[in-house]
Amino acid sequence: MKTYSYGKQSIDWRDVREVVRTLRSNFLTCGPKVREFEQALCDYTGAKYAVAVSNATAGLHIAAMAAGLGPGDEVITSPITFLSSANCARFVGATVSFADVEADTANINPGEIEKQITDKTRAIIPVHLAGQSCDMERIHSIAKQHGLIVIEDAAHAIGSAYKGNRVGCCKYSDMTVFSFHPVKTITTGEGGAVMTNDEGLYRKLLALRAHGMHKDGDMAHDWRYEMRELGYNYRLTDIQAALGVSQLRKLERFKQRRREIVSIYNEQLALPHLTEREFSNACFHLYPVLVENRREFYERARKAGLNLQVLYIPVYTQPYYRALGHVAGECPNAEAYYERCISLPLYPSLTNADLREIIRRIKSILP
Repeated sequence: MKTYSYGKQSIDWRDVREVVRTLRSNFLTCGPKVREFEQALCDYTGAKYAVAVSNATAGLHIAAMAAGLGPGDEVITSPITFLSSANCARFVGATVSFADVEADTANINPGEIEKQITDKTRAIIPVHLAGQSCDMERIHSIAKQHGLIVIEDAAHAIGSAYKGNRVGCCKYSDMTVFSFHPVKTITTGEGGAVMTNDEGLYRKLLALRAHGMHKDGDMAHDWRYEMRELGYNYRLTDIQAALGVSQLRKLERFKQRRREIVSIYNEQLALPHLTEREFSNACFHLYPVLVENRREFYERARKAGLNLQVLYIPVYTQPYYRALGHVAGECPNAEAYYERCISLPLYPSLTNADLREIIRRIKSILP
């Protein structure tokens, strides 16, 4: 029996050829392919600057550092996300508060963000769940009113658009972070990028991903460098960047197929699913549905060859965050979503025959 997972990379001979060319080149890391990939990301999104990093968690970390966040500051994010969206604030000593999500999209609710703002709030990290953009114009307006930094967690959302602008253009944010993990829409194996239109932030990000080193002024063309702050080794290799360059060329095709699959699921499965808002043109990373008796559904699906995934457990319910004082009930919509959500297979290499079989199996395990 053929098995299907909730996500999977899509690699072809063009990707292999691009990587092999780099393996045969003079640079395996810190070379021209990284810069080529960064420029391609800028060309695609419309942002001025891109800083490729080893993974999206690293990107969120240095974005928080570049924003100047630290002890005594508060950061607001979504509870329905991977741990990194909140952890990046903790990495720099800031505290985290969680704003509840919208019931129909599971994206952070701008109205709930406003309720969480205090005189210590310094930043908002909205998370574009499953690939659909949050309502960034509203969030930007709230941030501007209160003098807050906005860092978009767009780990799910490369290829997506909001009100005609591609996610990552940073029209409504200070920085945007992408992920290129294998289950994401494009992959570099592991990897990520931080986008920005602010040259000052860009310079900080470049230094922070490379041990805090600066090479400017008289040092620009010789051996000298200055470490002006504590940074990290968060660089992406040229090998990974070569794969990213190749994958990015196929992004629009990947997006088209992902949207086709979502449309087929919507038409043929009578299961509640997330709503796509009128301002959105999502490159769907996930297809979460809401089911009753999820544990039973999950086990039946596994026996039927469907390796599905639950995304996500509300972050504040984790033991680490409970120890910081967070309690159950903080975000009722998030908890209600978590109790029923499960993500179905969604990746471009699924054929229509695959989809017919997946849908048949899902229907067979429904009550």
